[in-house]
Amino acid sequence: MSTPPNNPTFTPAQPRFGRMDIGLDTVIDGIERAKEWLLGKQHPEGHWCGELEADSMLEADYIFLHKLLGTGDLGKLERAVNEILRHQNEDGGWSIYPNGPSNISLGVKCYFALKLMGWSAEHPVLVKARMWILANGGVTECNTFTKIYLCFMGQYEYDAVPAVPPEIVLAPKWFYFNIYEISSWSRAILVPLSIAYAKKPFKKIPAEQGIDELFVGGRANADLHLKWDKKHIVGWRNFFLLLDRMVHWAERVHIRPLRAIALRQAEKWLLERFEMSDGLGAIYPAMMNAIIALRWLGYSVDDPQFIRAMDEFERLGIDRPNGTPDYSTPTFRMQPCASPVWDTAQAIYALGEAGLPKNDSRLLKAADWMLAKEVRHKGDWSVKNPNVEPGGWYFEYNNEFYPDVDDSGQVLLALNCVSNPRERYQHEVCQRAIDWIFAMQCKNGGWASFDRDNTKMIFQYIPFADHNAMLDPPTVDITGRILEMLAQYGFTRRDKRVEKAIQFILKEQEPDGSWFGRWGVNYIYGTFLVLRGLEAMGVWNHEPAIQQAAEWIRMVQNADGGWGETCGSYDDPDTRGIGPSTPSQTAWAILGLLAAGDNRSDSVAKGVRWLIERQQAAGNWDESAAGRNGEAVYTGTGFPRVFYLAYHLYRDYFPLLALTTYRKSMEREQAA
Repeated sequence: MSTPPNNPTFTPAQPRFGRMDIGLDTVIDGIERAKEWLLGKQHPEGHWCGELEADSMLEADYIFLHKLLGTGDLGKLERAVNEILRHQNEDGGWSIYPNGPSNISLGVKCYFALKLMGWSAEHPVLVKARMWILANGGVTECNTFTKIYLCFMGQYEYDAVPAVPPEIVLAPKWFYFNIYEISSWSRAILVPLSIAYAKKPFKKIPAEQGIDELFVGGRANADLHLKWDKKHIVGWRNFFLLLDRMVHWAERVHIRPLRAIALRQAEKWLLERFEMSDGLGAIYPAMMNAIIALRWLGYSVDDPQFIRAMDEFERLGIDRPNGTPDYSTPTFRMQPCASPVWDTAQAIYALGEAGLPKNDSRLLKAADWMLAKEVRHKGDWSVKNPNVEPGGWYFEYNNEFYPDVDDSGQVLLALNCVSNPRERYQHEVCQRAIDWIFAMQCKNGGWASFDRDNTKMIFQYIPFADHNAMLDPPTVDITGRILEMLAQYGFTRRDKRVEKAIQFILKEQEPDGSWFGRWGVNYIYGTFLVLRGLEAMGVWNHEPAIQQAAEWIRMVQNADGGWGETCGSYDDPDTRGIGPSTPSQTAWAILGLLAAGDNRSDSVAKGVRWLIERQQAAGNWDESAAGRNGEAVYTGTGFPRVFYLAYHLYRDYFPLLALTTYRKSMEREQAA
């Protein structure tokens, strides 16, 4: 661009209806078809819930769990194998997102799962996988959770994995390290895992099912322990490694005076959080660990608690014994969780913005469904907010202990699109949620997802923290959404809390003008949410920060007119905004530009044209990666650099919102 992006007087100078523009009638037709498609996806109960897709580790762990317990449906297990094979890379490994590099932990888990299902080490699939695994360091390069699971079947040494002692649950809440100072998802994963670590499950498997061949130089010669930091002899990593060795020594000589008390407390903690929930934390790894913990605590497979935990876990499965239109082979795959509250809130908001009347019966039914999901019991968040009344919403069907700020903000945006006959009741629910959200604001002005001020960076050096998700710090994407919501409920920059949030966002801007996206891939996601939040709060769109962000979006537009960004941008920020165009990310970019006041540039027109031309006849969009058997592109983020997601409805409600926002902008231009 010839005009400097940080020029506060810059306004795109292209003609209002340039050569790239398409007629408003065409846009309106696309909106109407998208509305009908989305309404057709509504469940009879009133909500929406799209499929949630993740990598093959879920299927590998599913096989592992049932082989460990001696349970499972053989047909489903074999179909889970098909799902694993579907995602193998050309180099023999498996990646944590489509078209990404192979991942060592995922590769070892998939290889082991196939061995447990009776596959020979000489099968061509496993030969190819083994060559890649050995070339990349073998089993010892896996993450902690993978190694601990391998211990359960004698494929790794308990003494060599980081200790996860159940005594961690006994640390008082005022202590610097306690379980409420780590992220909620880590808490839900680690408490049951600590029970398993203490009980040390062991199931002997036939030698031919083992994976000794995946250790470089042979298992007998492998150094299984974590490596010391030789560059920083005196540092936190070595401190925690030394502490870890001390814990292991105490384990060996049976100095565990609090073990029995800790196990009882961990079990109590676990069972309490089974209530009003679709399983512990309502997320796959915590639910799986809870099942293992229950079994080794002595619960039988016909105990009601065990049956409930297993049933909730199995409900995450999607069984396709006849395959799919894109992939004819029968498959079974697991979802990491369900997303009904999130999808419903996004769908209502997109439909409401698209002109569906506020009193439409379908919106009212959806709103009532969401209102029934309001959190009315104190959960883990209340440890740092003891005097705050419960409010807000969670992500899943039932997860009362873990409401989150992001869902709560989006639900409030959605409810503002509905004229509910129970107006007073809805107002009271919304007010409780807003009060709760303000109580969750962090010291620096931003908002995190599940906890307040969960920012003690020292915990990232703990040996079992290599899943890269020990903390839940405030993020700009959530903060931007909350600002957009607060503006709709009458809050302005005159409120000190709002201004503090704005300043947090501005401080977090990257040098190139973009913002990092914690919960969506990646800088396109963060930037669009920030720009919408700032616009809603009346921040002048000629401010340098906003114009620089808009210029960045225009600069990373693809030649085909769309936008895309791969999960690889979390590993290499230099690739931010780079990737094949997708409907969801193109919609985010358009929404960001429109929020920055750019509704006249060729960039916006080309983006809108890209969406219109790729809309299916039924009104939906496709977001599959070419050449990968109908595999969806991952534009959602679980844990950066570790776990990514494909929300199957992102491709529909975000383009609908983008086209609607563009239409409104053009109609204002014509009326001016």
